[in-house]
Amino acid sequence: MNNIKKILLGGMLCAFPCTHYAQNKLDSLQYLQEVVITAKPFEEIIPVQKLSGDILQTLSVHSVADALRYFSGIQVKDYGGIGGLKTIDVRNMGSHHVGVFYDGIELNNAQNGVIDLGKYSLDDMEELSLYNGQKSDIFQSAKDFSAASTVYLKTKRPRFVGDKKTNVILRYKAMSIDFINPSFRVEQRISPSVTMSASGEMTKTNGRYKFRYKRKNLDGTLAYDTTATRTNSDVEAYRLETAFFGRIEDGGWSAKAYYYDSNRGAPGAIVANKFDDGFRQKDKNFFAQGEFTKDFSDQYHFQFKGKYAFDKMNYIARDTTHVLGDVVTESAQFDDTYYQQEIYASVINMYNITDWWDVSASADFQWNKLNATRLGISTAFAYPTRYTLLGALATSLNLGKFKAMVSVNGAFVHETVRNGAAGPNKKEFSPAVFLGYKPFQNHDFNVRAFAKRVFRMPTFNDLYYTQVGSSALNPEYVNQVNLGFTYNLPFRHSVFDKFSIQTDAYLTRTTDKIIAAPTGNLFRWMMSNVGKVKGKGVEASAALDMHFGAVQVVTNLSYAYSEQKDYTKIFGLPLSSYGDQIPYTPWHSGSAICSASYKSWNLNYSFFYVGERYNGAFNNIEKNKVRPWYTHDIALQKQFQFSKLKANASVEVNNLFDQQYEVIYNYPMPGRTFKFIIGIEL
Repeated sequence: MNNIKKILLGGMLCAFPCTHYAQNKLDSLQYLQEVVITAKPFEEIIPVQKLSGDILQTLSVHSVADALRYFSGIQVKDYGGIGGLKTIDVRNMGSHHVGVFYDGIELNNAQNGVIDLGKYSLDDMEELSLYNGQKSDIFQSAKDFSAASTVYLKTKRPRFVGDKKTNVILRYKAMSIDFINPSFRVEQRISPSVTMSASGEMTKTNGRYKFRYKRKNLDGTLAYDTTATRTNSDVEAYRLETAFFGRIEDGGWSAKAYYYDSNRGAPGAIVANKFDDGFRQKDKNFFAQGEFTKDFSDQYHFQFKGKYAFDKMNYIARDTTHVLGDVVTESAQFDDTYYQQEIYASVINMYNITDWWDVSASADFQWNKLNATRLGISTAFAYPTRYTLLGALATSLNLGKFKAMVSVNGAFVHETVRNGAAGPNKKEFSPAVFLGYKPFQNHDFNVRAFAKRVFRMPTFNDLYYTQVGSSALNPEYVNQVNLGFTYNLPFRHSVFDKFSIQTDAYLTRTTDKIIAAPTGNLFRWMMSNVGKVKGKGVEASAALDMHFGAVQVVTNLSYAYSEQKDYTKIFGLPLSSYGDQIPYTPWHSGSAICSASYKSWNLNYSFFYVGERYNGAFNNIEKNKVRPWYTHDIALQKQFQFSKLKANASVEVNNLFDQQYEVIYNYPMPGRTFKFIIGIEL
């Protein structure tokens, strides 16, 4: 492993530091440059938000999680610092109901169901997209049909100008909190029909930053106000990725290998005057995946996807503080190592019955296994293995003004364990109906609606975690109903170039929600299917492109209102939180992005706001209220051309006004930071 690190680090440091990979690349087929967060044309029945092109590259963010927060309806839970866990929640239905797909195949974590998006860099990303419900395209795997919402991470593909066969992109980023991030990307044309890419990066930081910790009593008087330094947030991480792409007659294929290795501290909550709590986590993640697509005729289309993944996670916790209400306890030491393996295969078939009627059938098989080495734990580990068979049938109609898509997805799950009782076999189905209508022929105004029922299987932790899991858990169900519209307005002979707006209203109902419920012992909890949440909300996004002479301006705005209330009963009795807004669900949130470019200069400003909400304690009372927070980010970029060599320099300021804020209560975030980027493209 040390040799791998040395090779990767050497490859990055031998090169001159560089920055953003320019989007102005052409391959022999096409070049598509999208720069808006908005709906696609009417072919997309389902609400979709996108970040791509120059907007994605100029955002003052580092990870995928940071960029996704600019989508309306998404909440990013950030546990503080560069090394802190970062998860996403769409429409406050829970992170487990979000399917995250990396180049078309889902990222999976059978142990706890949570994908840490802070590990994924934006350097190689070409496009991020969010679908509520599912994609409109029925030519997709059963996995794509099975989630309540889906996030797609699309990495860059090699593109070449003219006869050029090699592209080399070198980057170097430095930040004011002792953060360095050298990286490289190499693209090679192997033959007229085969290309490849290889990329890697190192991220290293001590993660230390000052923060102000201030709390008030319920009567408004000051309880305490101190300034401290965030510790145990250091990171040393390496990523190495390679991919091959090929074209065949009426089809194509791709193969990708990905490796990630990190040693990081995850800072704990600031409670009881303790500022050094937290745990350490060491990750080794590897996966290899491939895809093959072929049109065997004008009517019949076939696709195969396959993946193998191996994840090793070492979790170390010492002297960790836990808070339950007003009770503070300290846990014993943990030093646990978990090993996950996954094998996944998908076969997808689509047939065009007519030019307006398509049908598809897909079948997925997934095998997951979890082993563990748990020091100091006397209870035997379950060592679970899960076999999952997914099947989906779908049909779509395109009748001009009217479009429709209907699908049904089924899951058949069988589990075995080495110790204890395995969960019973499960068989679940989730139907969905999507409708779109364009009422006016000469106006790009589209109305859409959908209804979908989904479920999520209990994770291995839900079922088998020592003294907490329950192997008798049922799946968690969510019903969604959505109504919305999209309007695109072009301009002629004006400073305005294009305007688009997208609005959706929705209702959600979650039943058999899996929650941790107390037993007879306050410090011994058990997972159970007693949760019920009712939600409703409105999401809106707008984009306006304009120009003032040679100055091009792109603006994007998003807003979300969300009401998610807990109607959970324990043993038939309502909890004290009955009817309250669920934790960390703001009623109001929004963002704004404005980018101005002039010749080789680019200025980007972004703003993000999260309103008032309540922390993870039981009740919506004043003591548990978390105040709103917002950040302003700004970036200035300049491109240089030296013969055949391109250079790019950038200066970024995050949290411009140095606001002291917390995304998760007692997990302070960094204040103002500066980032400097310089680089070359060969």
